[in-house]
Amino acid sequence: MSLCLASAGVVKTLSVAAFTLVWTHSVEKIDWQEDWRVTPAGLELAQARVKGSGAGMEPPPEARLVDGWFRWYPRRATLPEVALGNSGAAGEWRLCVGGKCRTLSDIFGYPIGVTTMRVCQDP
Repeated sequence: MSLCLASAGVVKTLSVAAFTLVWTHSVEKIDWQEDWRVTPAGLELAQARVKGSGAGMEPPPEARLVDGWFRWYPRRATLPEVALGNSGAAGEWRLCVGGKCRTLSDIFGYPIGVTTMRVCQDP
């Protein structure tokens, strides 16, 4: 199973079964992390974490504070694709696999705008 990232007509394929998506909130400057799984049905959000709260970043009531992070397990349907915008107001989206994180611009090799994530279709 692979993850496909598409931006400005270019598609990058990453051979991953799971990854963490990380970003910094543009106003609060607080990190947010989401753990995703690549499944035959689509992209599955497994867990979310936020380092604090404020300005639209309030953790849900079921979140628990563990090691300085509010953690919870979102109940969402598996998604066929996820679009990631790049406002330029905060740092870039970072995609982490096995503890190593890279910005989407680093993955593509040039500055990116909107990027779409989806499960790659096998030929």
